[in-house]
Amino acid sequence: MENRLLQAKATRPQYDRDSLKARIVHLGFGAFHRAHQAVYTDILAAEQGSDWGYCEVNLIGGEQQIADLKAQDNLYTVAEMSADAWTARVVGVVKNALHAQVDGLETVLAALCDPQVAIVSLTITEKGYCHSPATGQLMFDHPLIVADMQNPHQPKSAPGVVVEALARRKAAGLPAFSVMSCDNMPENGHVMRNVTCAYARAVDGELADWIEANVTFPSTMVDRIVPAVTAETLDKIEQLTGVRDPAGVACEPFRQWVVEDNFVAGRPQWEKAGAELVSDVIPFEEMKLRMLNGSHSFLAYLGYLAGYQHINDCMEDEHYRAAAHALMLKEQAPTLKVKGVDLAHYADLLIARYSNPALRHRTWQIAMDGSQKLPQRMLDSVRWHLVHQKPFPLLALGVAGWMRYVGGVDEQGNAIEVSDPQLAVIQAAVNGSAEGESRVSALLGIEAIFGNELPKDAVFVAAVMQAYQTLLQKGAKATVAEYALSLIHI
Repeated sequence: MENRLLQAKATRPQYDRDSLKARIVHLGFGAFHRAHQAVYTDILAAEQGSDWGYCEVNLIGGEQQIADLKAQDNLYTVAEMSADAWTARVVGVVKNALHAQVDGLETVLAALCDPQVAIVSLTITEKGYCHSPATGQLMFDHPLIVADMQNPHQPKSAPGVVVEALARRKAAGLPAFSVMSCDNMPENGHVMRNVTCAYARAVDGELADWIEANVTFPSTMVDRIVPAVTAETLDKIEQLTGVRDPAGVACEPFRQWVVEDNFVAGRPQWEKAGAELVSDVIPFEEMKLRMLNGSHSFLAYLGYLAGYQHINDCMEDEHYRAAAHALMLKEQAPTLKVKGVDLAHYADLLIARYSNPALRHRTWQIAMDGSQKLPQRMLDSVRWHLVHQKPFPLLALGVAGWMRYVGGVDEQGNAIEVSDPQLAVIQAAVNGSAEGESRVSALLGIEAIFGNELPKDAVFVAAVMQAYQTLLQKGAKATVAEYALSLIHI
């Protein structure tokens, strides 16, 4: 049967897909990967004759995504959406797609042990690393890690699968591959290295030595706003291209990728598709995590509480727009080490991207997994301000917004569906405390989020308490307005 995507009204693969080699195994075939790294690789195939292709793997969940992809010969659509025009691209660089629970773990491990595999990349969200975001260390009490330690040859976690694949490659005399995290975490390469080596060390010391000597873990900074796919998105893509694509994704036109150039077995020339290959990614990561992701989280909690469903709805409120902009420039930018970047221009660009009415990025979606996000998006900046004795009212308001959000009831008295890997711990703190100061104290007591020092810092605690009380008394909308107006007058 002729693949209809090859007739879609879109930029289609004109290159020889048969000549592609699945040299990259990617774990986590979610919307972000489809709209970001795979697009860069597809541009290389189309414009530079590159033969780098992907084997896509989902370990847990996303069975339907893989099934949908397989059903259309591993092709899918990426639509770029702006206020005035939508454009579409059919991505053709996927050679193979597997699901550990459908195709079997052995099939996945065999793909990882293919001699031609040079890179294993990951988009598994922060919680997929089974680490404590406050410390960056592997959680040996994590249920998946506990299960993997008991049965290391049949792993379920991403670190467990990577280590088992490397163990088999070592035993077979095959070279190592590089492991490249593309998740939104500071020093994501270091986090992956930490959890991989810690797990390997606990399983087999000799193997851990080999990994430390032969495997690199390049860090990356990734940026493209890719909202969760809805039925409405898929309808819109079908209208645009003339083809129904259940694996399709939509995203903003903007994309950025900064990659630490540290690969042991070669890499695609992503710089020819617009990526930046650098020796140190960390300053760029910090810039993105604090200015973009930090303001995104701020808008997500405080926007949701005010009844704003999407980020662009928040942007229509002048106080939210002013507060997000001030947060970026007054409280996040001073903490950064990045050189040669016009941060005021970067902030203006972010506000413009947030205002894109076509994106409809849900505040609820961004609000997920706050326990994993707060440490690097807000709390690291708070620590900088405390050391430098500078005020940080908006960061404190962002933390208070999260606290109010995880309380599980919005300002209209409706239940909030809080989604977080630490949900049980958060709910225990909420249920064991009265609304108000007691609630703040209970949540500050979660060490995995706030660490040991911050909850003891009187300046920090007072700033969060004040913001929280104002939210209770006046509601999110009026509180953001009050904070925004007070900053304008400083």
